[in-house]
Amino acid sequence: MSITTIQDILPLIEQPSRYLGSEINTVKKDISRVKLGFALVFPDLYEIGTSHFGIQILYNILNSHPEIAAERVFAPALDMEAYLRSSGTPIASLESKKPLDQFDIIGFSLLYELNFTNILTVLELANIPFFSRQRNNSYPLIIAGGPCTCNPEPMADFFDAMVVGDGENVIMEMSQTWLEWQSSGTGDKEALLKRWSKIEGVYIPEFFTPKFDRHGFQTLVPKFQDYHTVKRAIVDDLDAALFPRAPVVPYGKPVHDRLRLEVSRGCTRGCRFCQAGMIYRPVRERSPETLLSLSDFSVASTGYEDISLLSLSTGDYSCLIPLMENLTSRYASQRIAVSFPSLRADTLSPELMNLVKKVRKTGFTLAPEAGSQRLRDVINKNITEKDIIETVKDAFHLGWQVVKLYFMIGLPTETDDDLQAIVDLVKKLKNNCLPNRRKAKINVSVATFIPKSHTPFQWSSQMALAESKQKINLLKKQLKIPGVQFKWQNPEVSFIEGIWARGDRRLGRLLLAAYKKGCKFDGWTDHFKYRLWEEAFSEEGIDIDFFITRVRRATEPLPWDHIDTMVSKDFLINEWDNATNGEHTADCRNGDCNHCGVCDFEVVQPKVFVDHKDRVPKNIPADRNTDIFYKKFKVSFSKLDQAKYFGHLELVKIITRAIRRARIPVKFSEGFHPKPLISFEDPLPIGLESRNEKFCVSVNGNIQPQTIIEGLNRHFPKGLRIINCQLAPTKSSRNTFSPSTYLVTKKNGFFNEEDVASFVKKSEFIVTRINRKGKTRQLDLKEMVIKITMASPNRLKMTLRSEPGKTVRPFEVLEHIFELSTEEIKQAAIVKI
Repeated sequence: MSITTIQDILPLIEQPSRYLGSEINTVKKDISRVKLGFALVFPDLYEIGTSHFGIQILYNILNSHPEIAAERVFAPALDMEAYLRSSGTPIASLESKKPLDQFDIIGFSLLYELNFTNILTVLELANIPFFSRQRNNSYPLIIAGGPCTCNPEPMADFFDAMVVGDGENVIMEMSQTWLEWQSSGTGDKEALLKRWSKIEGVYIPEFFTPKFDRHGFQTLVPKFQDYHTVKRAIVDDLDAALFPRAPVVPYGKPVHDRLRLEVSRGCTRGCRFCQAGMIYRPVRERSPETLLSLSDFSVASTGYEDISLLSLSTGDYSCLIPLMENLTSRYASQRIAVSFPSLRADTLSPELMNLVKKVRKTGFTLAPEAGSQRLRDVINKNITEKDIIETVKDAFHLGWQVVKLYFMIGLPTETDDDLQAIVDLVKKLKNNCLPNRRKAKINVSVATFIPKSHTPFQWSSQMALAESKQKINLLKKQLKIPGVQFKWQNPEVSFIEGIWARGDRRLGRLLLAAYKKGCKFDGWTDHFKYRLWEEAFSEEGIDIDFFITRVRRATEPLPWDHIDTMVSKDFLINEWDNATNGEHTADCRNGDCNHCGVCDFEVVQPKVFVDHKDRVPKNIPADRNTDIFYKKFKVSFSKLDQAKYFGHLELVKIITRAIRRARIPVKFSEGFHPKPLISFEDPLPIGLESRNEKFCVSVNGNIQPQTIIEGLNRHFPKGLRIINCQLAPTKSSRNTFSPSTYLVTKKNGFFNEEDVASFVKKSEFIVTRINRKGKTRQLDLKEMVIKITMASPNRLKMTLRSEPGKTVRPFEVLEHIFELSTEEIKQAAIVKI
């Protein structure tokens, strides 16, 4: 088997569209003509990484500069990784397929501690040394950003620089500084790092030397006297910050497959367990005018059918009701739903819920966090049981089928009574709120509390693994009741996350040891191997109790003391004391200042917009005219080249969104989940090309065929093209299923002419099929193969029968008649003509 490029690998793997890099709204520059090549790496699968909007923001900002080309890289799935390794093919970017080690700067997103081993996978596949001290000027600069950099120490030895805080301004300052350094021609890496260290929010790990005392506490000795702390970078005016109006629309099934609008950043509710609520202060909102402008442009440029309003606490957005009224009204005719990731029970009014459900009922999620009021007071989750019950009752009353509830176990001061309170609350919700509907249910998710840096609970112990398992098993047993589904996060995963969350530089060697043992994709249940982590702990002499289960003293040095998130340690200590006493701290958004230390009240301060109807543009009347006349068209299209890697459901979504972007008004189904009325003939499996596929679509009667052809061809990705459009025949005049003819070209070698002759002579050719359930069925290929001939030594032409419930694909013919291997079949070019 000959593999020399990533393109050679694509036919051999699952979900190859992950690696195409031709999605709608990608930016492709001639990378040889720009001065700075910047690779943005997300160390997880494409479906996860493309769901993270931070990488979209940075991609948009960097590519707005004419001298910079930003391209994306995601951790390859295991099958792709295996082929990259076995063939010696380096990992490359999606857009230009440029090997990763040929970029100037590589920036990793550190969102989740369980992704850390994947960073080493990416570096190794790029032939880049892991540790910064091993890399000379011939290698790219390796930097990182994201919430995990608030405690950068566990990963500090791997990176040349780490960004703490908001990245929008910092990333351009670092890039501009690099361009100036590069043009100077000095090539002195330390000189560049010194210049980077002057940028607010940039941490240079090699400028700090770790020291450990006899108790095992880490302190850092700065290399330069004027660089001893790193202050978090803050975008003080979110409304003026750059935001992608035409975000990349991923292929496949991204976790968050919708248009995302960040309505605000920061939260001052003050939940004491929540790191994001501390490190993203203060609250900064986008104006409703800006959000409506962004939504109009982004809906038109993406074709999304869902809009999600993002924030740590979207329900607190000051202009939420008028914004929702406008969004739901202006997009009602397009059947675009508006949703939130989650909401607080005390912010979700029936008025707001009615607005959300106007187009389509999206997911409904609440996070009580604790079952008892006492423990909710400890964590400063200022909602009552009455708030929770009334909100859940309203949700079911308004037609939602499923309500999701999130809880944590192991919170500071938790008792057995608090654990039982989770059970009692769920049962109360089930008995008082759950309607008598077959599909209605309550989903309960439970995770072990993980203390995080820069929070009031950073000094707390994390619950021991055995106790965590015991409590989850108890809840699982008691919540095994009709109408309730119980899910939980593996306590072993939480345990590993907890070690990294508050670790120091000694964990760098632990990561390398675990990676060498085979740890990767640790955040995925089917790949997580706790036993290997245990072996790495033992071999590297890592004291688990030191990092996890002990209560830390407020006076002891912490590994992240040099990181200034601008929330003062005095405030965190005071909040730790308030938690112990069960005292409430009010939200400072609209009240008195709590003196957390973040705001200077000149540049950095809460920025909210007054909830006033006049500041939101008037609603655009919803066009829901039911008297519109519709015509049904049959559309023919080709699916060639890279488009052969689109699965059928993926193709349906690509075409549906192209129709939206082309602004072709289509007819929708009725009911709770309206969808465009589009139907496809005999969908092709992944790997097959076709010169003439068909679908039918019902559109506004004023639309002409040429409008459909030209509109879709403008908005299709590479490989798809409309070739004809005409009125669909009536049911009585539709043709019966006709045979399909294929051209099959073998990549290497030739077909055996004797195999063709032998098959033609046979009176029957029985093969056995095994379905997904393991049941077998016999099929006579002589009935299904109408004609098969040799077009050339390496090319076949075959005509196959195609009937409802009785279809054969070229793959089966190649396997059984020519006895080709799976890899030979996948590498063959098969075109339906």
